[in-house]
Amino acid sequence: MLFDSYDPGDFYDELFVAKGQPRPEGKLLIDRLNALSPDEIRVRQQAAKSAMMKLGATFNVYSDNEGTERILPFDMIPRIVSASEWADLEKGLKQRIHALNLFIADIYGEQKIVRDGVIPMDLIASSKGFLQPCIGLKPPHDIWCHITGTDLVRDRDGQWYVLEDNMRCPSGVSYVLENRRVMKNTFPQIFATLGIQPVDEYPGHLLDTLLNLAPPHIGNPTVVVLTPGIYNSAYFEHSFLAQQMGVELVEGRDLVVVDGYVQMRTTKGLRRVDVIYRRIDDTFIDPLTFNPESLLGVPGITDVYRNGRVALANALGTGVADDKVIYAYVPQMIRYYLDEDQLLPNVPTYLCWEPDQLEYVVANLDKLVVKAANEAGGYGMLVGTQATAEERQEFAGRIRANPRNYIAQPTLSLSRVPTLLGDTFEGCHVDLRPYILYGSQGVYVHPGGLTRVAMKKGSLVVNSSQGGGSKDTWVLCN
Repeated sequence: MLFDSYDPGDFYDELFVAKGQPRPEGKLLIDRLNALSPDEIRVRQQAAKSAMMKLGATFNVYSDNEGTERILPFDMIPRIVSASEWADLEKGLKQRIHALNLFIADIYGEQKIVRDGVIPMDLIASSKGFLQPCIGLKPPHDIWCHITGTDLVRDRDGQWYVLEDNMRCPSGVSYVLENRRVMKNTFPQIFATLGIQPVDEYPGHLLDTLLNLAPPHIGNPTVVVLTPGIYNSAYFEHSFLAQQMGVELVEGRDLVVVDGYVQMRTTKGLRRVDVIYRRIDDTFIDPLTFNPESLLGVPGITDVYRNGRVALANALGTGVADDKVIYAYVPQMIRYYLDEDQLLPNVPTYLCWEPDQLEYVVANLDKLVVKAANEAGGYGMLVGTQATAEERQEFAGRIRANPRNYIAQPTLSLSRVPTLLGDTFEGCHVDLRPYILYGSQGVYVHPGGLTRVAMKKGSLVVNSSQGGGSKDTWVLCN
């Protein structure tokens, strides 16, 4: 029996309650896997890896001297989420998105939350994601965050927490779709007997969300995906989503502002563009408004957007909600805008800009995870329990030099899923990034999401840029 020696230990395991005791939602999967020999498992894992290579599911690592592209590591043991648990997560995510959207609209509008003393203006104004040129903008339907990837983790006691919000250019959904395609080929019989919610409807939902941003008088809107180009870490995803939606993939050099509209260069001349799914950060999208050195964006596009002649998803300025210091105030936002208690709690967070909390953080770096406010991909982070004394001392200097730029959180005992490492199954830590679409018809939470897994035994870092991989996420129908 493959899992006879697998011990979940004192962590929350997504598939096992205890050694030799699968969770009810995972029993059928474990029984099927136990019916396979170790050789059959290895063959299927290798087949899954080969399928990912054939699909070209790659990502780029900017600091990698060995080449620009890597295949995202994939493990064939899925994470399973029960229908009732997913229903609770869905409610919490919808609540959070509503509150964050109201917050972004407010701070670029009347700034009531600041005037009422809920969030200090200094924190907002000092955020790299808060953009003065966006004050007064009015996106279609008052929706700012059309596409969000919210990172969730589960602690030792089984409690879910929101780790961070990703509203600028959240990536990874292409791997969700490709992982599922591979898993259907790897375990076709299990899919035939176990009710698993499908994931392949995401491109259609995304296209509907984008089309609904166009002015209502336009009968056949032109939608494009705007990419920084082939060297971007998520270029595979940009091209994949454009292909799945049946729209053009463009770079900044393919677009030009003419006669007050954004036009796309084609072999038949210029063609007006109505909706842009941008995968370029705010400050690079318009050199006339933001970074004058940017060669990635479209000069003048901000004015076209301000005049309502092109729609952008996500809206400019949403990056302020990605700031990890602003994240700490989401519970207050939910109470302020919705008059509700948060359904999905934040991870307890220390704000280093507050002197008392700064001293606590510096004195307890060996117990905490410290993150830079505006970094992503696992960069600018210290995992105190795994750092040397010299690394902690160096990081303490960084924090004191710029306390506004850092938060700290307790080191959570992240949940684990059995993962094939070599010839044995090891419990590896995971997080979960569900994808949420907010359109004129409301908020849609895509069933499942990207389960990222730390592919090194004992590691807590799941980011692909730091050696992490991914798993398929199965949300059961009932």
